[in-house]
Amino acid sequence: METIKDVSNLEEYLKNLKRVGFQSTSLGEARGILRKIKEEKPTVFFAFTANMVASGIRGYVAKLVGSGLVNAIITTAGSLEHDLIKSFKDYLLGDFEIKDEELREKGMNRVGNILIDNSCYEFLEKINFKIFERYVKKGEISPSQLAREYGEVIAREGKNKRNSFLYQAYKREIPVFSPGILDGAIGLNLYFFRNMRKENKEFSINPSLDINKLSKIVLEAEKTAGIILGGGISKHHTIGINIVRGGLDYAIYVTTSQEFDGSLSGAKPKEGVSWGKIKDEKNSTVVYGEASLVLPLLMEGII
Repeated sequence: METIKDVSNLEEYLKNLKRVGFQSTSLGEARGILRKIKEEKPTVFFAFTANMVASGIRGYVAKLVGSGLVNAIITTAGSLEHDLIKSFKDYLLGDFEIKDEELREKGMNRVGNILIDNSCYEFLEKINFKIFERYVKKGEISPSQLAREYGEVIAREGKNKRNSFLYQAYKREIPVFSPGILDGAIGLNLYFFRNMRKENKEFSINPSLDINKLSKIVLEAEKTAGIILGGGISKHHTIGINIVRGGLDYAIYVTTSQEFDGSLSGAKPKEGVSWGKIKDEKNSTVVYGEASLVLPLLMEGII
């Protein structure tokens, strides 16, 4: 390996990432796979966790969705919530060491060093109740329908549309799947809505309504790719659904998790090969790093 020298700008450095070593080499490999994905145009599943949307990297998430590269999104309830709220209201930058007791007294909630006022969730509840009311006679709504409803609200009234992945998805008719939709404020809103009056008792948000829709996208694809930030249900639903076609053809993982404890979040692409979730290791890689640092460098000059 040669030492990189005489690099005068970021573009030149990124071109030479593979030669740097450590995680820079992995990031260089990921950029190479992303270029292949862009050139070969497989069906792309973009998976990410809610903390990405709570952070300032939300704009990069939206940029990737709006680039035309993404065909389907798989994410958590929190991603939908943060994206909708931030299209109308501002979050604050605080400190990891701030006293949480003081935050609670002030009606503030902490996501790492990001602060969210209780009023943001009051706003979310009002939006959800309006949407639930329209669907209550049907008895249920799917997570992808709810995400599309959010996108329509943002398109019509949002003040920060460009940086909203839900707006970009709505505009491009990209489905947004959220299999763990009840694990968030949305689930609490549903609980309160169902207990408001007798007519609401049987209303539900039903993720099973989306499984055929998602499977159809997978089965009709000539090739599939996964760009996966973080782990948990977003990651597993993406690689798990691809079992029905023998696995993803391309995979980029960005994670801070390790595999020593057997967690799905830390599982490498090679483990996915054993399950038929990844076709082979050749067109897959894992970058160990916090995604708010990695994603902009992954996309720079490519997207």
